[in-house]
Amino acid sequence: MSEKAPAWVVPVMRAGYAARAAVYAIVGAIAVLAAWRGGQAEGTGDALAQLRGEPWGMAALWIIAIGLLSYMVWRLIDAFMDLENHGTDAKGLIARTGLVVTGLVHGALGVSAASTAIGSGQGGGGAGTETMVQKLMTMPFGVWLVGAAGLATIGAGIYYAYKGISEKYKQHIVATPTARKLDPVMKFGLVAEGVVVGIIGVMICYAALTSNPDQAGGVGMALEQVRSAPFGRFLLGVIGLGLIGFAVENAVEALYRYVPRRAGDDVMSLARRAKLKAEGKLHEATA
Repeated sequence: MSEKAPAWVVPVMRAGYAARAAVYAIVGAIAVLAAWRGGQAEGTGDALAQLRGEPWGMAALWIIAIGLLSYMVWRLIDAFMDLENHGTDAKGLIARTGLVVTGLVHGALGVSAASTAIGSGQGGGGAGTETMVQKLMTMPFGVWLVGAAGLATIGAGIYYAYKGISEKYKQHIVATPTARKLDPVMKFGLVAEGVVVGIIGVMICYAALTSNPDQAGGVGMALEQVRSAPFGRFLLGVIGLGLIGFAVENAVEALYRYVPRRAGDDVMSLARRAKLKAEGKLHEATA
C-alpha cells in the first residue's frame, strides 16, 4: 500500500459531503417550517421523497443518490487505507469501524434516493429504522442486539456533540476565511445532529425494552419527539436550524476538507491555526 492516497479519493469525498449537505439542508428547512407553520417534521427518506414532485426533483435525487454512494465509497476507502491516520491501535480501529458503519448507513440512504427517483422508493426514514429493528428482533438474542444498536446510536450522538463542542471537526479543514467565518455555525450544527442521533438511539433502546419495533424511528420521529416536549415548537425550530448548520458543516467539508495522506502535514487547518493562535505563534507561522 502506497503512503500517498490516490488522487481520485478527493473528488469522491467532496461529492459525498456535498450530497449529505443537501439532504440535511432539506430536512432542516422542513423542520423549521414545521415549527413556524405547525406542519409535520420529516426524516431523510420523506424529505427526499418530497423532491420527486418538483420540476427539478428527479435530477436532484439522482445527484444526491450518486453523492451519498460516493460518501459510502469515501468512508470505506478511508477506513481501509487509513487516509486520516487513525492508526491500528484499539482507538484507531474503533474510529475506522465507525467510518465503515457511517459509510454503509449513507450508502443505504443513497440507494433509497435512487429508488425514490425511479418511483419504487417508499420514503419514511423512520420505517427504515423500524424494519432494521424488526429484523434484529427475529435473530437469536434479538432484543439484546437491538439494545446494543440503540446504545451504539446514543454513543454516536454523544460523539457528534463532543466533536462539535471540542472542535475536533477543525482537524482536517483548511483555514480559509470562509471556513473561519462559518466555524460557529459548524459547531452548532454538530451539536444539533448529536441531539437528533441521541434521541434516535433512545427510541431504539425503548423498542428493545418493550420488544416493540414500532417504538423505534429515524430522524423524522426524533424531530416529532422534540416537538411533543414542552416548548416543543420552539425546540423543533432550534434543532431545525441546527440541522441546517450541520448541512453547512458538510458543505464546508465538501469545499475545504483535505485528506492527510494526500495533502501532507503542512496544511494550515482550522485546528492548527487555533493552536498557533493560542500559543502566540500564528503571525510568525503565516509570515
